[in-house]
Amino acid sequence: MVFCYITDRRQFAGSLPEQRARLLAKVAEASRAGVDLIQLREKDLPARELEALAAEAGRLVRENAGPRRTRLLVNSRVDIAIAAGADGVHLRSDDMAASEARVIFSKAGVHAPVIGVSCHALAEVRLAESHGADFAVFGPVFEKLGTPGQGLAALRAVCGKVPTRAIEAAVPAGSMPVLALGGVTLENTAACLEAGAAGIAGIRLFQENEVVRVVEKVRTRPRDTEA
Repeated sequence: MVFCYITDRRQFAGSLPEQRARLLAKVAEASRAGVDLIQLREKDLPARELEALAAEAGRLVRENAGPRRTRLLVNSRVDIAIAAGADGVHLRSDDMAASEARVIFSKAGVHAPVIGVSCHALAEVRLAESHGADFAVFGPVFEKLGTPGQGLAALRAVCGKVPTRAIEAAVPAGSMPVLALGGVTLENTAACLEAGAAGIAGIRLFQENEVVRVVEKVRTRPRDTEA
């Protein structure tokens, strides 16, 4: 069961400095709670500010180590992930391929980065896997803020729980973990896991709740065998 906290400091109340402070406090809280991945997704920040934020977040992750090692990923920016000493990068589906990002990390002396990819279709998941991504985040699964979700059937398909046609034979299917994203709540996580998801990713789920309670409730909640 993998937990991925995706950050968005703008959803916190307060001034810009207060939002930044609340974000960093949530990073520390998530690390103590044993969240596996923290995706620093502050796309509006200039490069220098993002690097400074990533470096500070990385320090807090190390200082607040919990029962499971938390890895910090920077959204899209491989260069900033390297400069800040992050554990890896999370790529959009239209960013460079995971294989290209891995080459850049290797040239910088980082030989085991964690690389995730955001995907919105089965073909994108298979392509990310063929390029050596460590995991994919698939969504939106459920309706969110008026945007319709793709549903549990689509999640089952990308997780390999049902046969799927029209995918090139050269693109492997198989073993890469897929995390569910989009409208994920404490009430529907069991359905996501039953559909084959290796874990869950979210912003509000972690930012609007006490993280340790989210982790404990999801890990102990029985799966819905009829999902």
